[in-house]
Amino acid sequence: MSRPLDADPAREGPRDWHDWHAAYDRESTLHRRLEVVRTRIGEALDASPPGEIRVISMCAGQGRDLLPVAAAHRRRDDVVARLVELDARNAEIAAGTARASGLTRIDVVRDDAGRTASYDGAVPADLVLACGVFGNVTDADIAWTVDRLPSLCAPHATVVWTRGRTAPDLTPAIRGWFAERGFVERSFDGEPGSFGVGVHVLAVEPEPFDPDVTLFTFIDFEELVAMRRRGDPHW
Repeated sequence: MSRPLDADPAREGPRDWHDWHAAYDRESTLHRRLEVVRTRIGEALDASPPGEIRVISMCAGQGRDLLPVAAAHRRRDDVVARLVELDARNAEIAAGTARASGLTRIDVVRDDAGRTASYDGAVPADLVLACGVFGNVTDADIAWTVDRLPSLCAPHATVVWTRGRTAPDLTPAIRGWFAERGFVERSFDGEPGSFGVGVHVLAVEPEPFDPDVTLFTFIDFEELVAMRRRGDPHW
């Protein structure tokens, strides 16, 4: 599959991504989604073989999905993770949480999560988190990211991803793209019309890592909606 969208540097949209995290602290769709994601992360850690568990997290925000689970898990000392987040305040919070939790093998990098260079030295990963990503990139970029995921994965790696399910619901197509690239679906759950959480395991051989690939360009959700209304061909 050739990349269908020219790459632009990732940029922060008008939304305040620090304040956006407040919805995790109250009863909300984001809070319910987070609980599902944490459960799936815990299951992935439970199923990991002995030794290091290498994790990468795209657009990691404040690390609210991985960090509490890793801190409380019996395999906490085996977790070697890189969290990539562009927002400076969120990255600082994630790094502080990791330190306060004694997670000394977790690295928080302020960088563009849409570029594979951000993961150089942290892959191949046993667990890839793409949570809160697919709702802020074009459909074409989602397909391209899924296509390139085998190059970030270790054998039998687990990928946990999320996507909103408001109409038109793209999650059936995303699940199909994972299948086409040799992933086996372990679970898919969430709320129809609200959110979906998918877990896929790589069932084919990983591919060589290329540190010079753009996976996606992060776009504010409101701009994505405007692109759809305009009939933008990159949507």
